[in-house]
Amino acid sequence: MNLQSHPELVDRLAASYALGTLRGGARRRFETLARNNPQLRVAALMWQERFVSMTELQQPETPDPNVWKRIENVIAAETAASRLRAPAREPAPGLLRRVSAWWRAGALAAGVAAVAAMGVALQWHDQLQQQDVQLARLQAQGRQLVAQNAQLASQLQSQPEVRYVSILTDERATPAMLVTFDPRRGTLSVKRVGNYQEGPQASLQLWGLPANGAPQSLGVLNDATVQRMPMPQQAAQMPLLAISLEPHGGVPGDRGPTGPVLWKGAVLQTPL
Repeated sequence: MNLQSHPELVDRLAASYALGTLRGGARRRFETLARNNPQLRVAALMWQERFVSMTELQQPETPDPNVWKRIENVIAAETAASRLRAPAREPAPGLLRRVSAWWRAGALAAGVAAVAAMGVALQWHDQLQQQDVQLARLQAQGRQLVAQNAQLASQLQSQPEVRYVSILTDERATPAMLVTFDPRRGTLSVKRVGNYQEGPQASLQLWGLPANGAPQSLGVLNDATVQRMPMPQQAAQMPLLAISLEPHGGVPGDRGPTGPVLWKGAVLQTPL
């Protein structure tokens, strides 16, 4: 199947891969395809960014007081059941020798009946207890899923509308920067995915490379892991981005890069 013609399938596969629900052979096939398919890599990175931002907004939750009450009930029931299972004491060694044969037979029959009745009672008790515990667990999970779905829907609505993305790599195709475009908010987000650190006397500068004309400066990067900056209107129409190493504070945008270009990458439109 040509995934290029099925953007919805690409988006679902990338979301499952980032969430961790894509497993086994399907996950390995996805990774194999992504090595040679920039669209798959971009989609997976976008979903990973979304899920990471959700964890930053996650609020701590206090367990329901009923959870502890159920745990106490389960422990009390198990304690009572263990007492019922305690073995009866053996009769005195000389007792059976002092009673008649029919008396021994009657005692044995009564003992067997009592043990059987106790076993049936314990079995029913255990089954009812397990059903109660499972029902309580399912109810708690159901409430938790409802709350998580509502929170996820709210967080997705507040997520930025990323329409374009660029992965900047070096000559060995090693990723170093992830740039995302949010036209609705008019912002660029630059995330460092490598371990490169410029010195105190140097700065990294982001450039847009139009199809025709000189490079245009899009901003000077600071040392933050994620940096947001205003997005020029023409930035999304530039087919390539590049980052150069410049003197501290960067250089004027109309002069173009004066230092070495460390990374570059194509601007790709994300699946809708």
